[in-house]
Amino acid sequence: MSGTPWSTFAVGDEVANETIYLTRESLVRYAGASGDFNPIHYRDDVAQSVGLDGVLAHGMLTMGLAIAPVTSWLAGKAMVTSYQVRFTKPVYVPLTGSAGVTVSVTLHSLGEAPEESATLALRVTNDEGTTVLGKAIAVVSTL
Repeated sequence: MSGTPWSTFAVGDEVANETIYLTRESLVRYAGASGDFNPIHYRDDVAQSVGLDGVLAHGMLTMGLAIAPVTSWLAGKAMVTSYQVRFTKPVYVPLTGSAGVTVSVTLHSLGEAPEESATLALRVTNDEGTTVLGKAIAVVSTL
C-alpha cells in the first residue's frame, strides 16, 4: 500500500481541503463551455422571479469544481472511478465579489485490497458553512 496517495492516512483523516471562489465571470465561462444559458445563472431578475434569492452557480459546475481537490491530491497516482453527489442547496453568486465553496475531503474507507482503492467523503459547503452538495462520495483506484 506504500505507493498510493492514501497509504499514509488513516480512515477518518482529512486528505485535502480547498476553497474555490466563484464569480459571475466563472458562471459566464461555464455557460459558454457547457451550453447551459439558463438566465437563472446570470440574471438576478429572472432568478428572483422564479423564487430564488439571486443568481446561482450551475449545479454541474459546483460538482465539477468539488472533485478538483481530489484529483490534485491524487497527483496522477490514482484515478477517480466513481463520483456522486446530491444537490442540497444552491450556491448564490453575488454581482460583485465572489462566493466561496469549501471542499473538505476525508478518507472514508479502504477497499478489500487497500492498495487498490479507497472511498473518499467530500464535505462541500458555502461561505456560511451550509452544505451545498450532500452525500458526496468519490471512489479512487490505482492506475
